[in-house]
Amino acid sequence: MSQPSTWTEQTATVRVLEAAARQSLHAPSVFNTQPWRWRVAGGALELRTDPGRQLTVTDPDGRLLVLSCGAALHHARISLTAAGWGVEVDRLPDPADPGLLARLRTTGPAELDVAAGPLVDAIPRRRTDRRAYGDRPVPEPLLTRLREAVEAEGAHLHVVRPDQMPMLAVSTARAADAELADPAYRAELREWTNRPAGSGTACPPRPSGRRRAGSRYATTPGGAAGLTAGTDFDRGAAYVILFGERDDPAAWLRGGEALSALLLTATAAGLATAPISDAIELAWPRRMMRDLLAGIGDPYLVVRVGWAPAGELPPAPRRAPAEVIEVDG
Repeated sequence: MSQPSTWTEQTATVRVLEAAARQSLHAPSVFNTQPWRWRVAGGALELRTDPGRQLTVTDPDGRLLVLSCGAALHHARISLTAAGWGVEVDRLPDPADPGLLARLRTTGPAELDVAAGPLVDAIPRRRTDRRAYGDRPVPEPLLTRLREAVEAEGAHLHVVRPDQMPMLAVSTARAADAELADPAYRAELREWTNRPAGSGTACPPRPSGRRRAGSRYATTPGGAAGLTAGTDFDRGAAYVILFGERDDPAAWLRGGEALSALLLTATAAGLATAPISDAIELAWPRRMMRDLLAGIGDPYLVVRVGWAPAGELPPAPRRAPAEVIEVDG
């Protein structure tokens, strides 16, 4: 018969869960909104959306919000497994409470997950790199490794073929132009790119990575030193489309976990990455992306992958843990 946990055991569990939540604060998010909240209570770690950080113009359906939260969930999960803890995840546990995305519980000490170690080490090093990448192509075995990392999280990855690049470039460019022509979008963009330096959410110059696929130029209004995309070609860059079999919150959450796995696996292998959400933010280019996938799935995000130029990028601003993590008891 099981006995109630001692105070010491409860405190240790709280510390472990809070540490995992802190690691998750490095996760990528649309416009660097960091639209998540964590709560440690009852021996569990709960992940919630932060509705005040949803982009009502750019992301009215909450697709990118949930995708961002899924990335944070994966960061927390692998932090626990890399530290030798077993983890149970209950996704969308309460239909009456859609803002509660996941509940994590530790199942006690477990065999060390060796594969998770390099991913956790990559968490603080990962950057969204909008600069032009090197001429050396990404090797096929490395692209296969990225695909396997995504599939292990329940999503899929399509590597855009050379003959598909014009379609990707046109849809991405037209989507970006259409958004920039919308005053409401421009106002939302200004709000998130001009936040006070101490807010922890001041966004880098181009929040959704607008280096246009297949183009020499990237639109980077308000660029900051060290973060401008530059005007070189991306000769060696690969473009991949993260997609799933459904287009609903449960699938978006798993898609976000797969995005984290993709980005961290790439970072651990020495690759630079830049998520591109232009072609996903509007309905008509999203349909074009679905056609590019031959209708076999719903696109969640495009990611540019390649070998970065020399020079380390600064980290994006982050919210203070006290703003995001609540610990009960």
